[in-house]
Parts: sequence; C-alpha cells; structure tokens
Amino acid sequence: MNARAFHGPRAQRAVTVIGGGTGSFNVLVGLRPFSHLRLTSVVTMTDSGGDSGRLRSECNVLPPGDIRRCLVALSDESPLLTELFNFRFEDDSLRGRQLGNLLVLALTRILGNESEAIDAIHRLLKIRGRVVPVSWDQVQLCAELADGRVVEGEADIDVPKHDPSIPIRKVFLQPQAHANPEALAAIASSDFIVLAPGDLYTSSLPNLLVTGVAEAIQRSRARLVYVLNLMTKRGETEGYPASRHVEEIINYAGRKPDIVLANAGELPSEMAERYLAEAARPVELDEARLRSLGVGAVLARRVMSDASKARHDPERTAAALVELFDEVVVRRATTAA
Repeated sequence: MNARAFHGPRAQRAVTVIGGGTGSFNVLVGLRPFSHLRLTSVVTMTDSGGDSGRLRSECNVLPPGDIRRCLVALSDESPLLTELFNFRFEDDSLRGRQLGNLLVLALTRILGNESEAIDAIHRLLKIRGRVVPVSWDQVQLCAELADGRVVEGEADIDVPKHDPSIPIRKVFLQPQAHANPEALAAIASSDFIVLAPGDLYTSSLPNLLVTGVAEAIQRSRARLVYVLNLMTKRGETEGYPASRHVEEIINYAGRKPDIVLANAGELPSEMAERYLAEAARPVELDEARLRSLGVGAVLARRVMSDASKARHDPERTAAALVELFDEVVVRRATTAA
C-alpha cells in the first residue's frame, strides 16, 4: 500500500524543518496547508550579508532575515501583511532595507529581547507552527580552506572573495554556539526531521555545528529526510554528486539520512547554459553510492519549479514529502500488525 492509496483522517505528525534561506521558505510554504502536520522551523543564525548583516553589525542583534522568511512562510495572515514583512525599499536613503527586518528590530527594542519579539510576530502573522532560532548566541561562521586559510563570515564564504577553486576543508563557528532549548525539544519530539535544501556550507551545515543539535538528531527516533540541492555551487560544492552532499551531512550530523528526496528530470537547456556560466551544474544523483553509505531510500520526484531559476517548487516538494510521510506511517502500521 502506498501513500496515494492512503485514505481517512491523518494522525497529527510532528515535522521539524532545519535550514535557512530560500530552501526552508519553499519547504514551509508547501507544507503549511497540511493541517495534520505540526510544523517547527529551526533556523540558522549565521547570516552576515545584506540587510540582515547590516543590522547585526550596526545594532548588535541576531540576523533577522532567515527568521523573517520562515515566519512569513508559515503565516495565515492576509497576503498584504505578509507582503509588508517582505517589502524591500528602493529609495536612495533606505535602499536595500527590508521592512520586516526593521520590524523585528523594533519589536526587540520595545519588548526587550529577541525571543519576545519573535513570539509577538507569531501572533501578528498568525503563524501555524513555530519558528525558532537554532541558537541565541552571536557567532560567526568560518571556513577552513584546503590550503589552510580561514575565511570568516557567512557572506564571504557564500560569495567568495578568495579563489573559489580552493575547496572548503571544514566549517566551524567562532565562538562556539549553544542550542536553543526550544529547538532541541522540537527535534526530540519529531516524527520527521527534514533537512531543507540550501547552500551546503552556509545554510545547511551551520545548524549542525551548534552544540547539542547533532546530538539531538542522533538521539531522535524521527526519520531523517534530506532534501537534496538542485544545483552545485561554485566555491562550495562544485563537482559534488549527491553522495558527497550526504557524506558531509553524515560528518556533521553524526547520522545518515534515512531518505534522500532528489529532483527527477532535466534542466531546460537555456537554464542549464545560464547556470553553467556560473560553474553550476545539476547535482548528479549517484544512487549506488548513496546506498553504499546506508541511505535507506532515494525518492526521485519532479520537485523543481518551472520558474526561470532552479528552485524547489513549494507544492511539488510538499506533495513528495507528505507522500513519503504517509508511506512511512503505513509501513509502520503494517509492520506492527
């Protein structure tokens, strides 16, 4: 029996999505309409670029951008209010400023701390689920390159000022961060943990570097699902097949994914040529190597958007994930019987 044959009311399932940036946003937007899912978004806190980075350095606050995106993704409020939180100024004096980030800062100042500010936005935007920072600590993401040099700051790793052909040997936090207890509690109580797609070294792995997070994932009885990136990225994962992404997840999480969700299908030729100019290619799905790593299942579905950029489509990705969740539940029930 597969998920497509699954009928009747679905039991509540706790799903924790770990990540940041556009990848988490798209996964959360897709999953939000499924009322049987109890969603928690655990969000990376190492952003040092753009408006978030400016606010972080100028105002000594945690970078609000990824938190804001995930809050908007889970909002049941009117489209106008969510559009307001995403509004970016183009006027000369405010160019590049994001109104939602400024609102997070204002609420932090009014209420006295970032935790109270995020709780207030939960109420303002009528969030379905919870959005929690992975840590409350102020830290910088650092990358040690293969030649021994260390690059400090997420922004300079993401858009390298160094020679991008020099591979990243490892990433680490400076100073070390400690996990937000609410993030650990969400992981512990999950039925499914979803590692959202995103830049491997600057979006996905930073969450696993926070003290306590990898250990919580290792202890959890939840199924661990890794949503594989669509494209490689110059300066981070150039030439990485799917198995190399998974090897890095195993290295930092201390646990292999139970399931890898990958995109099926080819990139349109024009899009492929455009990305090739940036030294980016579709991630090769080397299933035999994945299975040799102990990955239990590889689910290949058409999850890419039809838009002009290689992005995960929220509805397609969510449909594949919910199908996967249903299949696991049915399999467990059959085994128990």
